[in-house]
Amino acid sequence: MAILFAATYPERTSALVTFGAFACRMRYPEYPWAPSREERQHLYDIIERDWGGEVDMSDLAPSLAHDDGFRRRLSTYLRLSSSPGAALALARMNTEIDVRNILPSVRVPTLILHRTGDRDANIEEGRYIAARIPNAKFLELPGPDHLPWVGDQAEVVDEIEEFLTGIRPAPEPDRVLATVLFTDIVGSTERASSLGDNAWRDVLEQHHASVRGELEHFRGQEITTTGDGFLATFDGPARAVRCAVAIRDRLRESGLEVRAGVHTGECERMGDNIGGLAVHIGSRVAGLAGAGEVFASSTVKDLVSGSGIVFEDRGAHLLKGIPGEWRVFKVASV
Repeated sequence: MAILFAATYPERTSALVTFGAFACRMRYPEYPWAPSREERQHLYDIIERDWGGEVDMSDLAPSLAHDDGFRRRLSTYLRLSSSPGAALALARMNTEIDVRNILPSVRVPTLILHRTGDRDANIEEGRYIAARIPNAKFLELPGPDHLPWVGDQAEVVDEIEEFLTGIRPAPEPDRVLATVLFTDIVGSTERASSLGDNAWRDVLEQHHASVRGELEHFRGQEITTTGDGFLATFDGPARAVRCAVAIRDRLRESGLEVRAGVHTGECERMGDNIGGLAVHIGSRVAGLAGAGEVFASSTVKDLVSGSGIVFEDRGAHLLKGIPGEWRVFKVASV
């Protein structure tokens, strides 16, 4: 339909992009890749008998053929999309599609995307279409899946975006430089035991609200909370240090003592979480601090030089699981 529209209404078509497309859905000597009439009849029988039930993924998405969750979602999608009768009518209509004679009439920018191992529409069908549309760009992608939302979807989207806009999107970095802040309540186990569950839950709610208030004020990003502690990131080490001190002072007013550790380094993005060596170092630095103390790595101290933050040298330490010695500093004043 898209090919027919592009040929008929070029003034209303900015570009034509196909993915795993075919020009004909019935096998002929000059087009030997399409299904035979017997194969199409077999498809009709399956639709009439099994529509909306278990889906055979071996041709559409072989890379997920054994993924029970995906098969269930696809079955639900098919049931919500069409009744068995409408699905059968669509399959019969698709069998009659033949745009081979129309291809040379397409005069709009055209991108033909096709996966090399596509089992539902042979790669030769994509080549056939691209060879007959004037100036069409043919791009062969790796993989066996016919469905565009299975496999390397990012590559598909990036190619389309570059074709339509002339600009290929820059990949989102998986690693970023950030300052990590760890905080936790000192003596939380003993405090919880003495207060009881309900009272301790109230204390934690007040603690969380106070920490989140300071994070918002200093433009920190909460990454995770571990019951009585927080992991947050900042795009500047000075703000992270000042935030840690503000959290300490605010919680001290409510009778809670916390300790904190700050480190700046390269972090690995893991969805909504972060990981990497810098996170481990920040955690170890926090573990060295005592009640009411904010510790920082030498990296942080060097980066905030001239900010007015005063540090006390607490010596070199071996951090568990971290190579070499690390010099640690206590924040004396901000």
